Amino acid sequence: MKKIVSTFNMEKQEWLNYRKQGIGGSDAGAVCGLNPYKTAMEVYQDKVSSETEDFDNEAMRQGRDFEDYVARRFTEVTGKKVRRANAMFCHEKYPFMLADVDRMVVGEKAGLECKTASPFLADKWQDGQVPMHYYIQCLHYMTVCDVDAWYIAVLIFGREFKYYRMERDEEMIADLIRIEQDFWQNHVLKGQMPSPDGSKLADSVIAEYYKQTIAETIPLTGFNEKIKRRQELSEIIGKMDTEKRQIEQELKLYLGEAEIAENEQYRVSWKAVHSNRLDEKRLKEEEPEIYEKYKKSVLSRRFTVKAA
Repeated sequence: MKKIVSTFNMEKQEWLNYRKQGIGGSDAGAVCGLNPYKTAMEVYQDKVSSETEDFDNEAMRQGRDFEDYVARRFTEVTGKKVRRANAMFCHEKYPFMLADVDRMVVGEKAGLECKTASPFLADKWQDGQVPMHYYIQCLHYMTVCDVDAWYIAVLIFGREFKYYRMERDEEMIADLIRIEQDFWQNHVLKGQMPSPDGSKLADSVIAEYYKQTIAETIPLTGFNEKIKRRQELSEIIGKMDTEKRQIEQELKLYLGEAEIAENEQYRVSWKAVHSNRLDEKRLKEEEPEIYEKYKKSVLSRRFTVKAA
């Protein structure tokens, strides 16, 4: 591995700029299409954009704050010492593969990734399982740092602490390098957005990337078969949705005024839920000044497909 820069006392903005120079461990799962919370399109947008979005939330904050605790617990449980790397590295042969690791394990050719997880996600870590996008992240670090193994330790809030050792897998590493190289050379460097994956995340990325419009009409070529398939799927989904609603309606009639019906296999609930909603029409009529003051204009694009 090759050291790019020291991250000791580095400003967050500078760190974000360095991350744009390649694919990091947290990007790898998304590039492979295996991250349920992030798409390859989002990674692409981040790398080609000149802006550095410093996104943060409570879960990310807690993950950072508990990193030291997880590392200490790992040392307590295993007896293995760990140290901070305080640097960003890249692969010697593939410099677009970057690594800013949590810890390196002293006396071993191995590193440590520290994670925190909600108790609601505890099942993702059962029976020796590691969420696939985290496994790919550790495999990415093994590749960049040229080590034999990587440990991952997870604190499941209020429940338990676990750790796993993942061994180097040359066949998977070769596949990972191929996928990341294709993404970097044929998408990021060429400015070609990756293909969408059908997820709602991809919808949001496309909407954000192309939110501005130009009043022009372009030829529609190469999509006739896909549009025909879309129409077929819409009809199938419509029929399935109607059947689903019919079953739900039958269940509601069966429940009547009862809130719950259950047997040894299923539990059906139909409870009253109170919620408060703003009466926008009434507010506009009775308090037009307040309505004008607080209304928010939202720009979006409406997508339709019609037969010519």
